[in-house]
Amino acid sequence: MPGVCQIVTGIFLFAGLTLFQVFTYDAPLYMAALAFSAYGIHWLALGWNRYRQHDPRPNVGMAVAFVILSVLGAVVFYAVGNWAVGILFTGLTWVYVSEIPASLGTTRGERSLGAAHTATGIWLMYLTFAVVLNYALGFGLPA
Repeated sequence: MPGVCQIVTGIFLFAGLTLFQVFTYDAPLYMAALAFSAYGIHWLALGWNRYRQHDPRPNVGMAVAFVILSVLGAVVFYAVGNWAVGILFTGLTWVYVSEIPASLGTTRGERSLGAAHTATGIWLMYLTFAVVLNYALGFGLPA
């Protein structure tokens, strides 16, 4: 389900940026649209492959592509001064770098992947709380 939600969000952002022009066109929003779409499709595919108990080794090739996408996101968000989202993309880079040895079945890779998922997930939950509290209640949390 998270993959589907991200795909929908990515399509919504792309449509708002291009077809309907309801969003201001800027690099961070375009990067967000690209990331939501690509990560959503990838995570949906990962879930399907795990559900069907397919061989995880082909994930290595996709992990390389998503390392590049994650680095791109980090560069964009750090460049525009949004360090909080830059940290998120840095965590995603760690996730996909760890996915490479984990897909090949190494214990060290699996441990690194678990740590990357945990740390990145905690940061993502912080960002979720910060954005909601900032918009809903006027807090000033960095996000």
